[in-house]
Amino acid sequence: TAGHITALDNAPPQIGADTARLRAWIAQLDVENAPLVQPGVGTIHYGTGTAARRFASIAALEGAVLLCLALLAGWAYRSQVAAARDRLWVAMARESAHQLGTPLMSLTGWIAYLRENPGTTGPELAEHLQADAERLERVAKRFERIGRPARREPVGLGALAERVVSYFRPRLPTLASPVTLALRATGPGPTALGDPVLLEWALEAVIKNAIDALSGRGGRIDVAVDAAARTARLSVRDDGPGVPPEVRAQLFEPGVSTKPGGWGIGLALARRIVEQQHGGRLAYRPGPTGEGAEFVLEFPLVSAT
Repeated sequence: TAGHITALDNAPPQIGADTARLRAWIAQLDVENAPLVQPGVGTIHYGTGTAARRFASIAALEGAVLLCLALLAGWAYRSQVAAARDRLWVAMARESAHQLGTPLMSLTGWIAYLRENPGTTGPELAEHLQADAERLERVAKRFERIGRPARREPVGLGALAERVVSYFRPRLPTLASPVTLALRATGPGPTALGDPVLLEWALEAVIKNAIDALSGRGGRIDVAVDAAARTARLSVRDDGPGVPPEVRAQLFEPGVSTKPGGWGIGLALARRIVEQQHGGRLAYRPGPTGEGAEFVLEFPLVSAT
């Protein structure tokens, strides 16, 4: 009171009774916290205790750690996204090489045949060359569609399945480990709205997956086209080894494959075409005994014929 110190607690020991140093310390307290003035009673000068300072340091340290963790998580997420994008680009490059490889190899074979047999002509040769040229044109159209909205036009799924099956049949193994490809469809329908180029690509990817599953063992692939309620449906069933249970949850993810050296892009691409671009559904069903596999492509039905 009246400038006199009446009570003193927690003062640093080195201050002792030195009034000048004590008043300097009190001035420092007033810088940290405004003194409490009670008229007629006195003034209380107070500061931050040692324990409180330690807690403040701990809080600052925790904040720094959390900031570092947040930065690390952000870096990890960006790295993961970049890696996924790189894998997708690699997969698409491989898919394009695969799509172009088959007709190019066929054309190369026919060119070699013509060189060995000059003057050879005939409608069968012309048909084969035309089929491979049309195949190259379709591949170019497919990659032209990537990243663009899918077209919407009536597509007869029966006719589409017939085109795809007709393309694969002469290219299946017939001697060692033969593969049989059968189609069950009644006419050109049922009809769905979609992009025929992309839908053909999706069905090809699913059938190619079944052919790969039968590689080295042979077997049978059944393609069926039907309609139920408001759904147009394509199904591809094979009697191969099936999909291991531990892979089924990630079966349609890019880069996931059960085949040694597999690229893991076909089924991922097929699901994107069916579900994201056509509002349909692509599902996997295991065989009744665990062996074999069935993939079902479903679309909103426009017409049953």
